[in-house]
Amino acid sequence: MACKLFFTPIPDFPLARRKFSKFPQRISLNISPGYCSFKFLSSSRRVFSSSLVVHAAKEEVIQSPNSVSTLDSKTTLPSSSKLVLVVGGTGGVGQLVVASLLDRNIKSRLLLRDPEKATALFGKQDEETLQVLKGDTRNPEDLDPSISEGVTHVICCTGTTAFPSKRWDGDNTPERVDWEGVRNLVSALPLSLKRIILVSSVGVTKFNELPWSIMNLFGVLKYKKMGEDFVRQSGLPFTIIRPGRLTDGPYTSYDLNTLLKATAGQRHAVLIDQGDKLVGEVSRLVVAEACIQALDIEFTEGQIYEINSVEGDGPGSDPRKWRDLFKAAEAQD
Repeated sequence: MACKLFFTPIPDFPLARRKFSKFPQRISLNISPGYCSFKFLSSSRRVFSSSLVVHAAKEEVIQSPNSVSTLDSKTTLPSSSKLVLVVGGTGGVGQLVVASLLDRNIKSRLLLRDPEKATALFGKQDEETLQVLKGDTRNPEDLDPSISEGVTHVICCTGTTAFPSKRWDGDNTPERVDWEGVRNLVSALPLSLKRIILVSSVGVTKFNELPWSIMNLFGVLKYKKMGEDFVRQSGLPFTIIRPGRLTDGPYTSYDLNTLLKATAGQRHAVLIDQGDKLVGEVSRLVVAEACIQALDIEFTEGQIYEINSVEGDGPGSDPRKWRDLFKAAEAQD
């Protein structure tokens, strides 16, 4: 028999309709869930803001030629044993990382300067699903051990503009964000961490060479490389992702529903290399997916990858295809 799962909607929180590749092709999931209770907990320095996304599931059996019976039951999506700390979770890549983690039912914790941005982007999530903490990596005093308590993985997507802009207001410069912020964060993480994923940039090893020296006029590539080196020397298990010029998004004025429906246009095919040789562009959606996939691929630990996306069919969220891409990059190096 073939089964089709319908998730009863709770108003005002539609999620994108998706098919999950891990199920047989004849099984499709039509998801349109909502949310239930919202809890807000606060302390002197932290804000927890959220509401549990719930999926009231009804399984309806569709008769196939070999079907002999029908079945009604309730089911829920499996939860993950991970607790992923996302730093920079409302930025261009970070917001897509968080949306994808939520879609996968992976518990997440955000460290944000402005926790209210999380509610605007991701809706109200229960703290068992999404915890939001107030903190700034530029300030070491914000990074006490409670930030990483219970955390199994970290994805760091912090960054600022390469050239002076409004985003530099409040001392938000490459030196403060890409170097000091990364150093402070890594210094506060426990050695028991299973993996830290750092999003950096292509060209960091060539910031004194044209054309990279132009991009590095205000030090962004130099400071990103210093952040990379600190991660590499920290003793923590790490993977570094160096994207090309970022395209698609950021979707900073949208909500979770929009993020889940975002696409990379025609640029689905993924190029992964090592040795800082790639030059080109990459969709933010591809970078976010690469970060999440790398968490579960053991041989990506201790490795640095450059990533671009081009027109063509890509790996989507298929773990096997991503594994093959990462493995092929190591073989080429």
